[in-house]
Amino acid sequence: MVNERELLNVEWEKYRHFFKHEEIAARTLLLREGMVSERMFYIEKGCIRLSFNKDGKDITFQFFFEGEGVSSAESFRSNQPSLFSIETIEPCIVHTLNKKDHALIIESSPLIKQELEEQTFQRLLYYQKLFLSRIKNSPEERYKELLEQSPHILQRIPQHYIASFLGITSVSLSRIRNRK
Repeated sequence: MVNERELLNVEWEKYRHFFKHEEIAARTLLLREGMVSERMFYIEKGCIRLSFNKDGKDITFQFFFEGEGVSSAESFRSNQPSLFSIETIEPCIVHTLNKKDHALIIESSPLIKQELEEQTFQRLLYYQKLFLSRIKNSPEERYKELLEQSPHILQRIPQHYIASFLGITSVSLSRIRNRK
């Protein structure tokens, strides 16, 4: 008996030829804040971050790893300028998909459309939790939450990006780590 994940993998396989395989160096800007997104990315290997500029300061707000897709969804779908930048942190192997091919896949496959809608819903839940955490938790509580829920981030991401993600300075992050 074939399970749902296997069915989805078979379905994606039908559209593999639409994806462009790319090897990208660390610290490569894939999308600049304010530009219109023309591609989405699926990460085979490496790590990517999302960030924006606030008064000349680079603020990181999300990380993506192997097996995850990333894009500026609002820009990709609506042709509006992106609210953030997308940048590789590590050398990456990604598979990119352009808008035209994405639309064709969505129109052709209800199963993939459903999967992408579920991923969008999960991303919304993530952003809600992040938003609430920023309002109600102290930086030390946010660090503890990150340590418990996503220890892989602390192992792979440079400290200055983690500090930015937590909304604190690198010095403050060092103090928090030293207290643990």
